[in-house]
Amino acid sequence: MAKPEDTLTLETTQGPVVIEMRPDLAPGHVARIKELVKDGFYDGIVFHRVIDGFMAQTGCPQGTGTGGSGKKLKAEFNAEPHVRGTVSMARAANPDSGDSQFFICFDDARFLDKQYTVWGKVISGMENVDKIKRGEPVQDPDKIVKATMGA
Repeated sequence: MAKPEDTLTLETTQGPVVIEMRPDLAPGHVARIKELVKDGFYDGIVFHRVIDGFMAQTGCPQGTGTGGSGKKLKAEFNAEPHVRGTVSMARAANPDSGDSQFFICFDDARFLDKQYTVWGKVISGMENVDKIKRGEPVQDPDKIVKATMGA
């Protein structure tokens, strides 16, 4: 059972998605996500890149995949597998380029293992993740209405 302070709820246009954050795997990333949630950064942000059978990506304030919060994070790659429900940090070619964008895996994506920072997993609402509109870019995209921490 996830501790309330490590439980992130994304109220999406498709329904709630509850994520157990894993500070034991990625303490810096979890701390930064919590700061951004507290600041309301994710409220209203769209799922801009959604690939069927792969993942749904969000966290870009421009809604294009080109932006972030402006604070790059040092990679915290770990051995946690990229499987259905895994929540992991998006990044550019540089391993230390993660910022505010993250993705939720629809299915196994083990080819990403140890190359992206896994920081959580969906513990409730995966059926709502499955309903997120697909596309690159997504037309009339679903979004995070509000992101909140459990404590």
